[in-house]
Amino acid sequence: MTERKPPGVTFESWVDRQIREAAERGEFDDLPGAGKPLPGAGEPYDELWWIRGYVEREGLSREALLPTPLQLRREIERLPAAVRDLSSEQAVREVVSELNRRIVAWLRAPSGPRVHVGRVDPDEVVARWREQRRTRAAEPPAPPAEPPRRTPWWRRVLRGRS
Repeated sequence: MTERKPPGVTFESWVDRQIREAAERGEFDDLPGAGKPLPGAGEPYDELWWIRGYVEREGLSREALLPTPLQLRREIERLPAAVRDLSSEQAVREVVSELNRRIVAWLRAPSGPRVHVGRVDPDEVVARWREQRRTRAAEPPAPPAEPPRRTPWWRRVLRGRS
């Protein structure tokens, strides 16, 4: 495609000739996705298709696209589940203090929508964590699940004949 369009030839016919010659040389034979339908064909138009594609390609969570206050609110909501399996009170307090540090940083320089986000009380989180540990310790361990029983081979054969 380094040559220039000759004068007197329409642009469309010149491009068509370039494509035809490249196809004859076999330059399009081993392209990825050859013979497959175009991705997204037949779906409604999405203005944010490139953002969704980037998030999927990079393996990011869609929550990464949320404004900072909404991300912080989600973290606050999920905090009990996040600290449930921690082994010590100190570890729970460290998680809460890190979250509070990010909340204070956002409160000092807010960006995004105006959403109320308050600091989390570490003592309250530790009290809930202790209560969860107590209730889990009081519960009897679940009995091991029995494996599903398989039908004998001869019954499967007889069932197939009827």
